[in-house]
Order: sequence, then structure tokens, then C-alpha cells
Amino acid sequence: MSVLPDLHLHYVQACQDLSQPENPFIARVLQEADKNDDISTKGITLKLAGNNHLVPVPRVTDEDLGVLVSVLDQAAFVTGLDLAYNLLTDAGAKTIAMFLQDNPTLRYLNLMFNDIGTGGAELIAEALHSNQSLVHLRMTGNKTGNQGGMFFASMLKMNSTLEKLDLGDCDVGLQCLIATAIALTQNKSLKAINLNRPLLSSQQEETTVHIARMLKSNSSLVELHLSKHEMKNFGVERLCEALYGNSSLRYLDLSCNNITGDGVKFLGELLKRNRTLRILDLNANRIGDVGAIYLSEALATQNMTLQALSVVSNNITDEGLLALADAMQSNMTLSHIYIWGNKFDRSTCVAFWELLEVGRLQPGCTDVFPYEVDGEILLAELSHGLAKHRYWTPCSAAVGPGVANASLEILPVSEH
Repeated sequence: MSVLPDLHLHYVQACQDLSQPENPFIARVLQEADKNDDISTKGITLKLAGNNHLVPVPRVTDEDLGVLVSVLDQAAFVTGLDLAYNLLTDAGAKTIAMFLQDNPTLRYLNLMFNDIGTGGAELIAEALHSNQSLVHLRMTGNKTGNQGGMFFASMLKMNSTLEKLDLGDCDVGLQCLIATAIALTQNKSLKAINLNRPLLSSQQEETTVHIARMLKSNSSLVELHLSKHEMKNFGVERLCEALYGNSSLRYLDLSCNNITGDGVKFLGELLKRNRTLRILDLNANRIGDVGAIYLSEALATQNMTLQALSVVSNNITDEGLLALADAMQSNMTLSHIYIWGNKFDRSTCVAFWELLEVGRLQPGCTDVFPYEVDGEILLAELSHGLAKHRYWTPCSAAVGPGVANASLEILPVSEH
């Protein structure tokens, strides 16, 4: 049975009992939570991220966390905990692990960009062997290393509740990626995984081959992030071969790789036959005009299911950008397109101005906005994109969950 929503009072008492000084940041967040009339009926996420405040806050330490979880042990209405950008170490991870073993209600846990290492990753992963409530875990930016990632890969063989796992920028390596791919051939619950920026010493793309094999048999994965994998055209071809038979994946992130126009040819052929993909992120590759034309041909003629496309910073000139603009005239499904960082000329500026002017493209669905100087249309950059607020979310109440990330606005994976 949960306690009444009087978190701040219980926190002050716990600090006294444990002889631990109060953290004013935690105290303020708990006071605000107590004022929420819906806290006991709808649940609440405690937002204790240390990076999204105009005035610096005292970040949460391992000692602060120990007091906090003693308060939350009986607070079943707390269903989310955002501890990103704080000072948590493996000691804090031990506290979190013990909390997860006993807590039956927490669904969302954000630990991104703390100082949790391999030992902490092992403890949290072991806790998830038995935890049956957590749906979304973010470990982004903690240096768990390859071995820490291996513990999460093993966890995926045991856990049947987790839907979304973020291991981006965690310094995982070849063995972890292969083990994760093997685990996902058996796991039926995970819907989204972020494996961005591993540390790979080989150029043979073994990891991409294993991930492609996994996609042939996995029927539950909806969202897959493979940014900064040093992927080349060979790897893209393997992925496309696997996705011909995959009917679940809707969001494919291949940003910041080494994909050229020749590699996009395979993606173009895939789009002509695939009826599942909704979001394709090719940001910061080298597809050029050739790749843009391959994509536009597929989108203009045969694919009517893709909703979002990012080709930011791909060395595309007017020829390719105009082809994409023309494709949008005939394809009414593609609603989000991101093109900043390419080589705009007057004709491209006019083409995208026309798309916005007639309402075919909404201002919130692209990363450019037209303006006029001396009668000439130019494009300015907007802070919209598939990765908007992925690493930082404003604390303003005006920012709703639907706009935190364009990809999640199109395709929600879970309530968080």
C-alpha cells in the first residue's frame, strides 16, 4: 500500500533519520510533486535531471539517492524517475539495483550521463532479471564498457518486461553488439534499442551482419538506432536483405555512418517493397545527389508508408533536393523531412518555400524555414529534427511529451 502523496515531509524525516543533509533540488522537486492533484491516481515522473535549469542546481549524489529511494519505497504513485546528468557512480547503481528488485511500480528510469561503470551496469542488469515493472531504461553516456554491455545482453535473455533500452555512447564493443543481436533473436518484448557509437576496432562490419541476421527472425523490434557504427555500403546491403522479410521495424537510424549513394540504392529498392518502415534517419552520411534521387524515385512512385526522412549533411545539391521536393508533391504520406546542412541554391529554397506555403509541409515537420531578402527566398535552420530533445528536454511545462522527439511524436513506443 502506498503512502499518501506527502513526499517532501517524508524526505525531510528520512534525512534526519539517516543524518544526511537535505539536497534543496530534491526537496523542491518533491514539494512540487506534492502539489500535483493527480499524483495518486495517474502516477508521476520525478524530474531530477541536473542539466536543464537556468540556475545551477546541486546535482544528485550517491548519498542523496540513498535517502530518496528510502522515501520512494512505499510511493507506488511514482512511476518514473529521471536522474540524468547527475553524479551517480557504481555505489548509486547499487542503490538503484536494490530499489528495482523490490519496487513493483517504476516504469521509467533515466540514468543517462552519470558516472556508472561496468560494476554498476552488472548490478542494474542483474536486478532486471527479476524486475517485472520497468519498461524504459536509459543508460546513455555511462561508460559501462563492453563488459557492462554484455551484462545487459544477458539480461535480455531473462527479462520479458523491458520495452525500450538505451545503451548509446556507453563504449560497448564488438562482443556486446553480437551478444545483444543473439539475445534479440529470442527476446519478444523489447521494442526499441539504441546501440549508437560503439567502440569498434574491426572494419569488417561483423556486427552489422549479426544485427541483420537478428532482424530476419525478430518480430517485436520497432525502433533500432545504429548511429556511428562506421557502416558502409556492404552493411546497408545486409540490413536491406534482412528487412525484406521483417514486418515489425518502423524506425531505422543509420545516421553518422559511411553510406554513399551506392548504398542508398539498396535502401531505395527496399522502400519500393517495404510497407513497414515509417522513419529513416540518414543524417551525416555521404549519399549525395545519387542517393537522394534513389530515395525520391522510391518515394514518388511506390512507397506510400514512410512518414519521416532525414538527409541532413549529406553533400546533396539542388539536383537531389529538388528530386525530394518533387517526390513530396506526389507522395502525401511523407510528412517530416530534414535537409539542413546540404548545398542550397535558389531553386531549392523556392521549392521548399512552396511546400510550406501551400501547407504540404508544416513548419514543425522540417528543419528549414524560408525568409526573404531583397526579393530572394532563402532558408534558415530551425531546431527541429528526429533527435530534438533526445539528450536534453526543457523543464518548461509548455513542452509536452509529444514534441520531445519528432520520431516519438510519429511513433510512440511506450508512455515515456
